[in-house]
Amino acid sequence: KVNLALSGLPKFTGVNGNSDALRGRIHIGPEIDYLERAFDDSKYGNFSKHPYLDAAIPSLTDPSLAPPGKHVMSIYVQYAPFKLKNSDWETERVALGDTVVKTLAQYAPNLPELILTHQIITPQDLEDIYGFTGGHIFHGELSLDQFFTMRPLLDWARYETPIKNLFLCGSGTHPGSGLTGGSGANAAREILKQLKK
Repeated sequence: KVNLALSGLPKFTGVNGNSDALRGRIHIGPEIDYLERAFDDSKYGNFSKHPYLDAAIPSLTDPSLAPPGKHVMSIYVQYAPFKLKNSDWETERVALGDTVVKTLAQYAPNLPELILTHQIITPQDLEDIYGFTGGHIFHGELSLDQFFTMRPLLDWARYETPIKNLFLCGSGTHPGSGLTGGSGANAAREILKQLKK
């Protein structure tokens, strides 16, 4: 993940100054082959030199996040392995950040000149600082064996655990990450059912 403090709003090609168009998610993954190549790099122990990026400029919806006229940008990088094959994340931290900025600059050419400061969070940081095992922001792989009634485990897919009154919610439960609040709403419904018994 890369966080940027910006002196102004990036000018994305095709947006023509319409900041409303940048209030949602910004996905950089122009075609299926691009995504597959990005994943292949990770599969073989490298971070992608052409990563799939999922970015947001949250200061557009919450101006309190940055001084007037300035912005913050948050970018999730896909795909980066937890362990690098021929190096380590401390050595590659700056290269990862540079790759992200270079990739985004293809779509927002003025981005590099706007950067006041940055934060580069590697998969190792995600585990060490935030407790995301293996650097997974989704609390585990989003693979076929981890969907629906099998997320996080077959017997725990209804948000209840074997420990009485201990329930789970979050990215590690159905529907997983990407549907904000979905897991919490489902867990709350299950808790309410239990309270009515």
